[in-house]
Amino acid sequence: MAVISAPASAAVAPRRRGPVMEFIYKQPLGAVSLVVILIMMFAGIFSELVAPYDPLTIDFASILAAPSWDHWMGTDAYGRDIFSRIIHGSRTALVIGFAASFIGSTLGAMLGVASAFFGGKIDDWIQRFVDVLLAFPIIVLALVVVAALRKTVVAGVDVNLVFAISIPILPRVARVVRAAALSVRVMPYVDAARAAGYSNSRIIFRHMAPNVVAPYLIMFTAFIAQAILLEASLSFLGLGVTEPTAAWGLMLSGNAADFYREAPWMILFPGIAISLAVFAFNLFGDSLRDYLDPRFRV
Repeated sequence: MAVISAPASAAVAPRRRGPVMEFIYKQPLGAVSLVVILIMMFAGIFSELVAPYDPLTIDFASILAAPSWDHWMGTDAYGRDIFSRIIHGSRTALVIGFAASFIGSTLGAMLGVASAFFGGKIDDWIQRFVDVLLAFPIIVLALVVVAALRKTVVAGVDVNLVFAISIPILPRVARVVRAAALSVRVMPYVDAARAAGYSNSRIIFRHMAPNVVAPYLIMFTAFIAQAILLEASLSFLGLGVTEPTAAWGLMLSGNAADFYREAPWMILFPGIAISLAVFAFNLFGDSLRDYLDPRFRV
């Protein structure tokens, strides 16, 4: 009896990967950076359980102790455990970083979409405002804003510090989102919505905003790293988080600069924490851009 073989087209199709596995497969470095970010988030959320010591406890018997089994990263000039302070500092960095990036990216995206949709004089005025903000270096603009505002602490977070860090993020996100929204504005479904008599707010929020989510997410993720770096810089200069709060930038200032020869671990480990966090968020943002951009798909 002759055996009829199935055509090649009838072969079993390969199993489709889920979005998470697809991201891991196509962006392995992005997946590694995501693991680092998740570890930081876990350490920040459960810092009281993970940290071996209270980050505020002063131990005069352990002042400037070198790294050992008792203190993995040594102690500072007050005998406080550096490893515990870095773990608690991750909460400070992530809360301020996420909050500042979210506020700046969201306001910037709203300005960018509005600028692209209305055009004309409104577009000109918004873009001139964006140009003025872009004329200042990021750190200088943040310094000006945080110096002009009074310290206002809500739930342990300096609201004005978050606002000061979000301001330099706003114009950069607005410029990128506006470019994406300009291409969306000329799409047929936007013209159809206008012809149907829909209000401007409905067209913006129902038809334009959802189609610029990808660049918004990429910028939001990337600027978390920038916000963490700005928070560390402002704390280092004495304009950010203040003692005795555990913050990475604050750990690099003050006594750390005085004892960097006798106790280099006071500078080394906080610097590594800042560098690792910034590198992880930047790498994850780049990987997310490559994954979401259809031009990079194969």
